[in-house]
Amino acid sequence: MGFAAQRFNVNLSILFTELPLLERPAAAAAAGFGAVELWWPWVGSPTPERSELDALKKAIEAAGVRLTGLNFYAGQLPGPDRGALSIPGEESERFRANIDVAAGFARSLGCTALNALYGNRVEGVDPAEQDALALENLTLAARAADEIGAVLLIEALNKPESPRYPLVSAPAAVEVVDRVNEATGLGNARFLMDLYHLSMNGEDLPSVIERYASRTGHVQIADNPGRGAPGTGSLPLADLLDGLRKAGYDGWVGLEYRAGDRPSGSAFDWLPVEQRAAR
Repeated sequence: MGFAAQRFNVNLSILFTELPLLERPAAAAAAGFGAVELWWPWVGSPTPERSELDALKKAIEAAGVRLTGLNFYAGQLPGPDRGALSIPGEESERFRANIDVAAGFARSLGCTALNALYGNRVEGVDPAEQDALALENLTLAARAADEIGAVLLIEALNKPESPRYPLVSAPAAVEVVDRVNEATGLGNARFLMDLYHLSMNGEDLPSVIERYASRTGHVQIADNPGRGAPGTGSLPLADLLDGLRKAGYDGWVGLEYRAGDRPSGSAFDWLPVEQRAAR
């Protein structure tokens, strides 16, 4: 069944980026989608002005799309930074300042998934110190997510593109999920299974699906090589998503790929319009 059995949303931080942020929700709706997700949109500010938050909320509501996923503040994405919560000093403090802001924005739009990127290793800092800080901050984030009825997502990235990021395998990310759940007792930390990142790490994707589908709170896709739309690379994405469905995953699948040198609105020809409108 592959693509036909899935609920898709569009990541507005990697698609429709040729448009200003406030125009992207309407563009996604015009392409037929009923749901969107976002990285933290204000790269330089974990605590933007209320007017900026309100303007984005209004744009999402006016477009008639649902916000299904939101990242906590994570520094510069895409770019050299990969998360903030495990980085001692100012970045960790910025992450903490963002927790209630991001959770409040998510609550205002009924968003039920918050993604917390772990953060790069820092030269001269003991990894154990970073891991302790990460657990402390992830515990705070999990509790904030629980208060709004959301899950906290923990994501593995890929080593070629993020060589200083420590969670570059499914087992490494799931181990952190387990630590957070043990620390909070809430059970709302979940694995974010990004099939592109895992494929870049050379993981056996059917095996990952078999082992971790039940621990997964969100899925993201892009083809490999190239991080383009399904069909532009060699990943059997329809088969992999079918495997996820058979393993019991019935959540959202985020489209987190690059449109390339064409407008984003033309980068969905692989997906029939009638399969885009889930809310």
